[in-house]
Amino acid sequence: MLNPTRPYHRTEIDLLFTKVKAQMQKEALVRGDDGRALYTDCYTGKTLRGGDRYDYEHIRSSEAVFMAYRDRLTNAEIAEVVNCPENVSVTVRSINQSKGKMRLEDWLDRSNNISDHGINVNLAKNAAANADKGIQKKVKEIMSRK
Repeated sequence: MLNPTRPYHRTEIDLLFTKVKAQMQKEALVRGDDGRALYTDCYTGKTLRGGDRYDYEHIRSSEAVFMAYRDRLTNAEIAEVVNCPENVSVTVRSINQSKGKMRLEDWLDRSNNISDHGINVNLAKNAAANADKGIQKKVKEIMSRK
């Protein structure tokens, strides 16, 4: 039985995140076609290459997803949701560190974040909407297995 008030726990999330990042890296190396990974920043649209200071990013934070679904899903199932392809992307380290666990829309509302980080607002909002759809789809898929 699930404890709907259990505290945030990310062991399973991190284990799966490591696998997801490794797969993304493999795919980026193929795209790069020169031994260097090739990504597009999910918030700016800028090209990122292996050696650049980028981070793999949960568009919707793992803690927010965990708290939203802890009453219905196990930790392993939440890890699947958090790490669905629509919710994991790449951004420059400075954006990832600035955003932290903050909800993207709240981070965008803070003064100067858009201009200081060169955010493409439409791209960022589309990334969030896509993450939300992917999360909902993954939850529905998991619930259908029960």
